[in-house]
Amino acid sequence: MSAPVIETRGLGYVYNPGLPTEKVALRDVNLQIERGEFVGVIGQTGSGKSTLIQQLNGLLRPTSGQVLIDGEDIWQDKEQLRRFRFKVGLCFQYPEYQLFEESVYKDISFGPKNMGLSEGEVDARVRDAARFVGLGEEMLDKSPFELSGGQKRRVAIAGVLAMDPEVLILDEPTAGLDPRGRDMILGQIKAYHAEKGNTVLLVSHSMEDVAKFATKVLVLNDTGVLLYGTVDEVFSRAEEIRAIGLGIPQITQVFRALRQRGYPVSDTVYTVAQAKGEILRLLAERGAAR
Repeated sequence: MSAPVIETRGLGYVYNPGLPTEKVALRDVNLQIERGEFVGVIGQTGSGKSTLIQQLNGLLRPTSGQVLIDGEDIWQDKEQLRRFRFKVGLCFQYPEYQLFEESVYKDISFGPKNMGLSEGEVDARVRDAARFVGLGEEMLDKSPFELSGGQKRRVAIAGVLAMDPEVLILDEPTAGLDPRGRDMILGQIKAYHAEKGNTVLLVSHSMEDVAKFATKVLVLNDTGVLLYGTVDEVFSRAEEIRAIGLGIPQITQVFRALRQRGYPVSDTVYTVAQAKGEILRLLAERGAAR
């Protein structure tokens, strides 16, 4: 059996150790994420989400424990760290603030060029990444600073995709976007995952988005892992999730309320599409019973 694409063993991290401002951010995190999963990462502010994803990319070095990518400890040889950073692509919140090149093409190509790829391979990756995020060929010669906020966001995400990472980590990729822009970005990320089969970690505060797009859900609380499992497994434990100040999808709350009032509907509905199917099923059963 192959190793998980991501594994942490006893992972811990402390900010400012030994100082009055010392703060434990992660404590004894043991986690295995299999190749090809789409993982929604949720948790309250201060739960350790940002610290964890920076550990997975090697931006922060563990205070204790290990981070393994494809079964290899990423800190075993510091000279190999750069290789792991190409394997785990990290897109920060508001990534458009990191754009700096004079054209969209050059910005997207920055990562692949640093990987030492040939000019032809760089060009192929730039155009493929632009396609994934819905940027037409005519956009590639434009300055990124001429674009709208949503377009800049897509350029920044394309820059990470162009490195073709085994693991793509996105920290609140739809923050600040309107509903249309949010749905567009998430739809493109889902299409990328479906076509490439790479592992995706999506940090989000939206339970609806996590339920709609993720195959697994990771819940962090108080510096550690509270829950990790399928969408059904995690959201079925609604009381535990509510106890740490998080919610379950609104549509789930509606269907649980309907069930409590005697309607024979499932209480494991997490998306609008599932809700539609459940209502149609109930109407068909009632129609057949007449």
